[in-house]
Amino acid sequence: MRASMTIEGRMPSLNDYIRAERGSLYAANAMKRECTDAAAWAARAARMPRFTRPVTVRFTWVERNRRRDIDNVAFAKKFVLDGLVAAGVIGNDTPQYVAGFEDRFLYDGRNPRIIVEVDDGA
Repeated sequence: MRASMTIEGRMPSLNDYIRAERGSLYAANAMKRECTDAAAWAARAARMPRFTRPVTVRFTWVERNRRRDIDNVAFAKKFVLDGLVAAGVIGNDTPQYVAGFEDRFLYDGRNPRIIVEVDDGA
């Protein structure tokens, strides 16, 4: 089974998160909660099914430009996976439920977004 969702806009990079955490633990926690909620909302809006078998998750990070390092951008997968758990799409983000990831990077100056595809191989 395969399902996908789109999260409009960008999520904070690792550098953004570290900056927030150094400024205030509350700010970093609020950032994580906001991003996790956005991912959960996108999963519910896309009516993603519940996966019971281990899944592979493909992230397509559509950035505005090439200014942010791709490893910093992909850090946000933590928020997305936590959102999938919160929405009930996957049971947890441990290896029992997530077999692996794939990251792709595209660029669109007018429509940054994150496309998330979940596949259990069935």
